[in-house]
Amino acid sequence: MVLLSFDTEEFDVPKEKGVDISMEESMKVSVYGIIRILDCMKANGVKATFFCTGNFAENAPDIIKRILDEGHEVACHGVDHWQPKATDVEKSKEIVERVAGVTVNGYRQPRMFKVSDAEIERCGYKYNSSLNPAFIPGKYMHLTAPRTAFMKGKVMQIPASVTPWIRFPLFWLAMHNLPMWLYLKMIGRVLSHDGYFTTYFHPWEFYPLKEHPEYKTLFIVRRNSGDTLLQRLDTLVKTLKKKGEEFITYSEFVKRKEGTL
Repeated sequence: MVLLSFDTEEFDVPKEKGVDISMEESMKVSVYGIIRILDCMKANGVKATFFCTGNFAENAPDIIKRILDEGHEVACHGVDHWQPKATDVEKSKEIVERVAGVTVNGYRQPRMFKVSDAEIERCGYKYNSSLNPAFIPGKYMHLTAPRTAFMKGKVMQIPASVTPWIRFPLFWLAMHNLPMWLYLKMIGRVLSHDGYFTTYFHPWEFYPLKEHPEYKTLFIVRRNSGDTLLQRLDTLVKTLKKKGEEFITYSEFVKRKEGTL
């Protein structure tokens, strides 16, 4: 099984370098990317889960509608990606459910930072995907956390996939910077060891970042971005489909683990 996900947020990466970027421009970049992602998913006939911020949902309700109309899942990703608050767990659910018109089952904290498990459960989420069980310099150190899905209270925790033993993270930066053959080989190792693979990307990665030096994105971020990354995503999906892997949403994964699907 493959759990493909996209953190559907406003493009705030330039702010990390002190670049002032408006919400209008942030949304333009992310909408550009999400349309290409959805086109790729539709062309390949696969489903994914889109973790949306409240800001994105309110500024692009037509995109939220398309995500749902094409059979994907919408989940929550805070409210304002740049300034997460403790109250966002509840507020994000209120906003995304209002815009989407569906019940939201999952949450992912912006930047995979720590979030209150008690608040996640209180707000009625069925799963939390806010853990990358790896060491990311300057971000987090989770080398002793569980690598695979586990329960915490009534909520299923679904970590991002990392390789067995050395815990090499296979998230978005890996697909930007590793040779595609090596990235696919590592994914194959995870699939054979864990029985499923889960990863995440962002819409703004599929924007031609190399053409916009004013955003001051790091080389490892803009490398193989835009159309090149879209081609890599297409290759990833086609390769895994050819191997017989099934693409499912996070909610479907939870139901299978609980034996209700």
